[in-house]
Amino acid sequence: MTNDNSIKGDILVIDDEIDLIELLKYNLAKDGYNIQFALNGYDGIHFAELTKPDLIILDLMLPDLTGYEVCKRIKANSATSEIPIIFLSAKQEEVDKILGFEAGGEDYMVKPFSVNELIARIRAIFKRTYINTSNRPIDIDSTKISTKQSEFNFKHITVNVPKHSVTVKNQEIKLSPTEFKLLVFLMTYAGEVFSREKLLDNIWGNDSFVEPRTVDVHIRRLRSNIEIDKTVKFIDTVRGAGYRFVNED
Repeated sequence: MTNDNSIKGDILVIDDEIDLIELLKYNLAKDGYNIQFALNGYDGIHFAELTKPDLIILDLMLPDLTGYEVCKRIKANSATSEIPIIFLSAKQEEVDKILGFEAGGEDYMVKPFSVNELIARIRAIFKRTYINTSNRPIDIDSTKISTKQSEFNFKHITVNVPKHSVTVKNQEIKLSPTEFKLLVFLMTYAGEVFSREKLLDNIWGNDSFVEPRTVDVHIRRLRSNIEIDKTVKFIDTVRGAGYRFVNED
């Protein structure tokens, strides 16, 4: 992450279309971002590990690896797992978007695209993902979540809010910023049922680009990460109503 206060953030673009890279370099730099780029998946993974950008814009169709594979490898590395990723692809079927979210992407845009919309999505991701990680209880002010509780414990899951850490059975679990916010919110109001719309409102706030289906994908990813003991369920689906954190034995 950049320390220059005049720069809004470092963005790595992984795409093999030179014209698109030049377009993004010009427009994102004009909006205050520092842009790096890689023309293939392996270089993209290497640059992500080396420079640890604040955000990655990733194409699906690269000359060596698929964007899905690049995303999975970046998310599997503890040094880069929390970097938000926006997929930018000509593939526009719902299944392509779902696979992108399941691979670990924060957002998905279809080519051709509006540069202004992309910049708006980047701003929205920066607003909701870069939360305070100092050693004090936080107010996650980019959403409607507010908690003075610094730690949650239930059965064998422990969540330390200031440190942004989650452990299950003493095993550290890596969550994306959005998954972490979902977990903190559900644990804050354990036992209460929230519809997809309510979760969108509280976790994603005014980000009008996020579809309700995205909630289901993030809940599924969150479950797969924290429910490592299949005999213990933390998040319930309440049919026709939404989701809740299970707060009873």
